[in-house]
Amino acid sequence: MAESFFSPCPRGLETLLVDELRGLGAASAEAVHGGVMWTGDWTACYRANLESRLATRVLWRVARGRYQGEIDIYKLAYSVTWAKWFTPDDSIRVFVTAQQSPLKSLEFITLRIKDAVCDHFRTVIGSRPNVDTANPAVRIQAFLTRDMVTLYLDTSGEPLYKRGFKSAAVQAPLKENIAAGILKLTGWQPGEALIDPMCGSGTFLIEAAQMALDIAPGLGRHFGFEVFKHFDAAAWASVRKAAEARRKPAAPLAIFGSDVVGDQVRRTRENLSAAGLAACVTLDRADLLDRQPPAANGVLVTNPPYGVRIGETEELAAFYPRLGDALKKHWAGWRCYFFSGDMSLAKLIGLKASKRTPLFNGALECRLFEYKVIAGSNRDKPRDSTAS
Repeated sequence: MAESFFSPCPRGLETLLVDELRGLGAASAEAVHGGVMWTGDWTACYRANLESRLATRVLWRVARGRYQGEIDIYKLAYSVTWAKWFTPDDSIRVFVTAQQSPLKSLEFITLRIKDAVCDHFRTVIGSRPNVDTANPAVRIQAFLTRDMVTLYLDTSGEPLYKRGFKSAAVQAPLKENIAAGILKLTGWQPGEALIDPMCGSGTFLIEAAQMALDIAPGLGRHFGFEVFKHFDAAAWASVRKAAEARRKPAAPLAIFGSDVVGDQVRRTRENLSAAGLAACVTLDRADLLDRQPPAANGVLVTNPPYGVRIGETEELAAFYPRLGDALKKHWAGWRCYFFSGDMSLAKLIGLKASKRTPLFNGALECRLFEYKVIAGSNRDKPRDSTAS
């Protein structure tokens, strides 16, 4: 029987996620603001959790109704057959988000839904689940619009961008599903040379290596659906076995990483090792402004560091023109992509972007700037002072 699901994703990747979910068995996939509504059976749900590179979660819709006040939301939540799906021994946490809701306190709505779930268990079983805000076994999500509330059970548990292996973090890391989406937007294909010359903790490199080796991103972790009473262990084992069978062995790939900061290279090497991908990526310490490309053509993709790692506005104003000069000098024949929330990059780099794709890193509006570097003059004359 088809179930209804919602998979949130970073804003700007919704259309890509529709295509990905369809390939994983989803039906009726429809892009909406911030995610994709879709239907499918539980095998499709298992596959989406295990194999989606773009989704943040897979939420199973369990109830939907109109409301005027808090009591209507309580009644709807109380009516849901929670005890069919998990036990009072499973700790819970309720999350509430809203868009144009007239209700003033989401904290109070969160409390009322929690009360409804616990009251349901008291009525049906005689005991209630405990609340665990740090590491709940079951996550309940509510989404409020102006007059509708939708209740979901989270089948993922931890967000899907937590692949289950990265150990060496950096400040303001790039989430894995954003990195995977950016790689798809560049058009990069396994076998084509790829480099991240400001590699940070290695997120682009790890995602690219997993794509090249057809490694399902969730193979190293557990999921929320595994605690559900109706969990089909045999179907899940079959889904995992099929994914594991497609996985190619680690081998050297045309994927390269570098950073001017030695600690960042160390973190990347540590994370590649934790993912079992150390043999796949060539790493070195180098300054993008000086380094040579590892091949005649390919894809350069990076999240340029700024703020803490580069400095204040004056230093950025000096850095970006030098970056543009370095690209023209060394990287002709390459497609170069810079993901940044700093819109001054486009103004100062001195190259004409062939494409600017809006993406959101959490609440921060960013751009993916595409520069197809060709020999000869590719500079704006005068410099582009209105790019955004």
